[in-house]
Amino acid sequence: MSRLNDLLRQVANTDPQLAKDLRRETDALADRRAFGLNFERHVPEAVELPGRPVRKNDKVRILPDHGEKPKKENERLYRVTKTFTEGGERWADVVVVDNSDKVRSVPLNDLVVVAEFRDPIYPGLVSTGRVERGGDKPFHTVINSENYHALQALLFTHRGEVDAIYIDPPYNTGARDWKYNNDYVESDDHYRHSKWLAFMERRLLLAKELLNPDDSVLIVSIDEKEYLRLGLLLEQVFPEADIQMVSVIINRAGTPRAGRFSRVDEYVFYVFIGSGGVLPWTSTMLGDDETSSTMPTVWFTAIRRGSGSAREDKKAGKASFYPVVIDASTGAFVRVGDPLPHGMARADFVLAPGETAIWPLASDGRENRWRFSADQMRRRFSEGTVRLGRRDPATGQRPVTYLQPGTLDNIENGTFIVTGKTSEGALELALGDTAKRVVPRTVWSKTGHFARDHGSHMISALLPGRGFPFPKALYAVEDALRFVVADKPEAVIVDFFAGSGTTAHAVMRLNKQDGGRRRSISVTNNEVSADEQKKLRQEGLRPGDPEWEQWGICDYVTKPRINAAITGSTPDGNPIKGDYRFTDEFPMADGFGENVEFFTLTYESAMRVSSNREFARIAPFLWLRAGSRGRRIDDISTGWDVADAYGVIANLDLSEPFIKAVEAQDGLTLAFIVTDEDRLFEAMVRQLPEHVEPVRLYASYLRNFEIEAGRATR
Repeated sequence: MSRLNDLLRQVANTDPQLAKDLRRETDALADRRAFGLNFERHVPEAVELPGRPVRKNDKVRILPDHGEKPKKENERLYRVTKTFTEGGERWADVVVVDNSDKVRSVPLNDLVVVAEFRDPIYPGLVSTGRVERGGDKPFHTVINSENYHALQALLFTHRGEVDAIYIDPPYNTGARDWKYNNDYVESDDHYRHSKWLAFMERRLLLAKELLNPDDSVLIVSIDEKEYLRLGLLLEQVFPEADIQMVSVIINRAGTPRAGRFSRVDEYVFYVFIGSGGVLPWTSTMLGDDETSSTMPTVWFTAIRRGSGSAREDKKAGKASFYPVVIDASTGAFVRVGDPLPHGMARADFVLAPGETAIWPLASDGRENRWRFSADQMRRRFSEGTVRLGRRDPATGQRPVTYLQPGTLDNIENGTFIVTGKTSEGALELALGDTAKRVVPRTVWSKTGHFARDHGSHMISALLPGRGFPFPKALYAVEDALRFVVADKPEAVIVDFFAGSGTTAHAVMRLNKQDGGRRRSISVTNNEVSADEQKKLRQEGLRPGDPEWEQWGICDYVTKPRINAAITGSTPDGNPIKGDYRFTDEFPMADGFGENVEFFTLTYESAMRVSSNREFARIAPFLWLRAGSRGRRIDDISTGWDVADAYGVIANLDLSEPFIKAVEAQDGLTLAFIVTDEDRLFEAMVRQLPEHVEPVRLYASYLRNFEIEAGRATR
């Protein structure tokens, strides 16, 4: 409706009666009630691209003067008709989009390129640094970009291959905490909830195609402002999935609200796709003091009980009616006696001096049988799977107990572990890791999840003097991911609302705990906070100025936080103070054995890409698609190259040495073939080994983004 309202206002300027008639009809439509979640899609969404060079046919906005706040006129979209140089300065002629009557000349420095989500984009990546401490491990990736376009880009590299997505989107509290179409959404905006839903739906639809349809999980953190709408939206976007919501205590002290309950928690939605599910853990998550499991009783009486257990019930019972002989003085085990013949009395069994016998007797003194033969009893005593219990001071007897077959199976599978033997040779058991695990509950109350202590304070330790609004507790994100990727040591985890980089940090901790090679892909923009923007404008700055961009989220917090976590050093080069806690404890200054590379997403010309003139910008995508491991091929001026995981060939006349190099490279899975000719591509495919996937450049790349552009208009 918001888009219709805009169009009706335009019609009213030229034909008031037609506008009135249309208004009457749209009002009637708006009054209808449909079942399900209804909201305005607010097409098109757009994003400004500071620093992107202005080219002919670009959509642009005119920036406000330095130090000035944006005005309505700065929201107007123009199209560039030409660029030129005059008086030593670069200029552009622009016309209002959809109205080319009036041409206006503007200095290029006063223009910012705008990408509408319904327009095709052709992204590239420029590396802005890397940290290497992980040897041959794959690289984590951090992308500075508007997340919608980054998701489109990842569909080229990871469609259907992501194991888990964790996101902490803006909570839509009404504060100046998120933007829609380059403008903060205020609490008095009548379309605030619709804008948020439209904003989320576009991104969730892309995220859905990233996730492995057979086995993956989407995790979304949210508060009470939008959880009801988000739940319905998730059901609409993922109708085939199973969805569950968890409550997480993030601040036991509570956040007071006048006349309302003090808020202590937030919510986490889990969207289980295919066979995706929750793995058991060592805690129910209900509290810090509760124990998930204690060692159960595993030693049971070796005397048969119940019907059919009496000595006389079976003639075969004679094989299992015998004494266990102990020392009459000390009670120590001596031997297992031979079975008594049928009808022979216990008193007739001959004991050596100083010996006494333990018989399989019921509590009322009746003669029962042992659960197994004398030979098996002897073997079990020698193995330690039968033991004698505490001696009864009145009778001098000791109970005979044994480990049941299921317990022996659990020793084999690691549910129980043997920690030693008693002085008499009986096995001593403890819980193995698998036995300690229980299914987590839907309410989490762990001190490690407190946002202030392990979110804000964590940022302060890693980046002294720097802050970030409402960062997640590191251990809360770690736990949230653990339950779905603990059994996937090479999982791919995406966070496209990466903020300060907590998700990447949590993945590194999971890897350290079990030696995993999981890799994270974090997407965040370089937005400057509202308060910081006000201060920077007072200093005469505006978006795009280096002095402005240095304070953006990605450059000021995300990149240095992840760098600090890996190296163990603050941006000033000092060892990080403090220790990691809970699941594993070690000094933060130790860092992690991980690799990461930082990128900025760029916007390229389709013509330049298709003519192989932007290979350096496209090269990181090929490396990401091949698993972001090993050497990256950044140049193919020699016609071809083969790296650890993939190869690229641009000169097909050199196919013979290329194919030989591909065949010789262990672990290579992809071959990118640059050609416009079907015949040549098919010829190359026939020569490749069967295990190598062929990808045609640049047809597959260009087609991916043309398809994704059409999606945004729906």
